[in-house]
Amino acid sequence: MKVVYSEKYKQVYSTDPASAAGRIEAVEIALRGRVKFVEPRPASREDILLIHTAQHINDVEREGVYDIAALAAGGAIMAAEIGLTEPCFALIRPPGHHASAGSAWGFCYFNNMSIALAKLKCADKIKKAFILDFDLHYGDGNVNILGGRGYVNILNPTGSNRNEYLKSVEYNLTGTDADMIAVSAGFDNHEQDWGGLLKTEDYKFMGNLVRETALRNQGGCFGILEGGYNHSVLGKNVLAFIEGLSEK
Repeated sequence: MKVVYSEKYKQVYSTDPASAAGRIEAVEIALRGRVKFVEPRPASREDILLIHTAQHINDVEREGVYDIAALAAGGAIMAAEIGLTEPCFALIRPPGHHASAGSAWGFCYFNNMSIALAKLKCADKIKKAFILDFDLHYGDGNVNILGGRGYVNILNPTGSNRNEYLKSVEYNLTGTDADMIAVSAGFDNHEQDWGGLLKTEDYKFMGNLVRETALRNQGGCFGILEGGYNHSVLGKNVLAFIEGLSEK
């Protein structure tokens, strides 16, 4: 399976946990030899303006993180385009699901998912999209930007236990007819990460559900990295999701 990735994502661009040294490397090591890495291109300013205000872009430039944030958005776009014909994952950072049109927080700058889906929609490459955001934290940026657009449905699963959580994911994926299944893949709800809920095999299970849904709907699927901060388990969790996404 193709994984969009650049050595530039190893850059420590801030002091937040998403930028911590060794985080991306932990995933890259786990995936090495199991996937085909594909080099991304930065998103253009025009791509970013599909979602964000000019003032917000200027603010990101002033923070000195525009180049890496644009590369992350470009990685999401590439994964979405590959995902039209085969499952794909973008191993990118900074993450993006807490970025709204004119603001951002939670280690995010540009909303990678929203930019990618808007670009596909503007090019008439998709009709409807379903976002599964299984990050521990509610993807408020995804909802703020895309929630009011009629072509996107968004699920931020909840549940007091694993079974309830996974049943919610399965139920909602079974009920969608979207021709693009997109995943904001945050791994911080793992039992050894901040959320303490999910097991590694649950990510494989959800990856399988995503692929099966895309096949049933005769559409595509892709995922992009959001959260996940325990470096000792992040790699195996991402690999499990990719294995589920790529299995026939």
